[in-house]
Amino acid sequence: MSTITKEIEKHIRILVRPLRDQEELDVILRARLTKKEYKLLKAWAKETSVQEISAKLNLTEEQYGELSTKLIKKLNQEKLKQELMF
Repeated sequence: MSTITKEIEKHIRILVRPLRDQEELDVILRARLTKKEYKLLKAWAKETSVQEISAKLNLTEEQYGELSTKLIKKLNQEKLKQELMF
């Protein structure tokens, strides 16, 4: 099973410092992401299938794609990256 840390590292283009610990990441992510974005990231970390995620979050295929893109863009914003790293 993957973790949020591994999932974030997978989607962020450039990490210059290590990420904070799991509890600190959760606090930051809950504050900076929408509820659906946070749930999506958690589902990715649990390696949940796209179909299960879409059903759980009540998303169409198009909405899932848009939410995924938006989440990855947010994770790559410099301000958020700085908050996530030591």
